[in-house]
Amino acid sequence: MNTDITGRMLLAHNFNVADDSVPALSREEFAAVFQVGLSNYKTLQCRLVNHPHWTVEILFPTDEFSPEQVGKLCAQALAEKRRSQQTDTAPLPEILVLGGIKTTPPTSDSPDALQPGNWGVDVVETNSGAAFLQGIAWDSTIAQKPADSIFKVELKEV
Repeated sequence: MNTDITGRMLLAHNFNVADDSVPALSREEFAAVFQVGLSNYKTLQCRLVNHPHWTVEILFPTDEFSPEQVGKLCAQALAEKRRSQQTDTAPLPEILVLGGIKTTPPTSDSPDALQPGNWGVDVVETNSGAAFLQGIAWDSTIAQKPADSIFKVELKEV
């Protein structure tokens, strides 16, 4: 592969937790999860972005990481943060990392907007991943998309 190619991923946080098992995170706290949690991976660059929907930008070398691999690392970083915040025996929320590559023109000329070829990724915390996916009609949404244009990471605490 070409070592000069950098992938770009923008993360949004979807906090869909009905109980008090974990606190909501501010935009800054959400960004810090990945700035700290991915810091051992020197080729991954994370920053807080100034955008109403997207919160975190991750730049990654595509010859080292696939978008799904970065998604898995993001799920693990968030799970680690949530384990550190757990104060009782309530189960931690399930984490879904749902990614898709942008193929349409940008909706904004902001440098922090999602651009064609970038990955838009929803990082979801929910009490039921299955119910959430059903609620957004995930299976029908992805049915006509090429397999290499989407990914789904599911992380449940056992």
